[in-house]
Amino acid sequence: MSQYFDLGGETLWNPSDGAARLFLRQVEVFEAELGLPSGIGPMRNDESDIDPDAFAVFVHALLARHRRTGHPVVLALSEGFVGTVVALARRAGTAIDWERLETFPDGPSSDMQVTATGGVRPAAGRRPLGRGGTGQGGGTRPGDGPLSGAG
Repeated sequence: MSQYFDLGGETLWNPSDGAARLFLRQVEVFEAELGLPSGIGPMRNDESDIDPDAFAVFVHALLARHRRTGHPVVLALSEGFVGTVVALARRAGTAIDWERLETFPDGPSSDMQVTATGGVRPAAGRRPLGRGGTGQGGGTRPGDGPLSGAG
């Protein structure tokens, strides 16, 4: 069995039931964290429709928050979800302004790890977002990333 994430009649992703269920639960978490709807509709009859306008706003807010975050646990917990959303955004044709995200991360840093001496430490190994990654790694070529497999 599998689920379908569709945009305008085109299937963007067709993961297994378990992967879709877990993804949709993560969508709910990040909608609550960001205070924004994701544009990813509920699963009905094995199909979820994506609203492109709401999804674009959600993607930008998610990436801006991810860019501001420096806490290694928060990054570890969110990295796979962020990568999956970026892959969906690419398939949906959602424009992502990578330069703006690099230059202006839309607000102050958040969820930074504070050391025992009171210093603030960014996440180890943190790399810029860039076109091919989500901040910590991931593929840079089309087809790389969480949606390249069967799901």
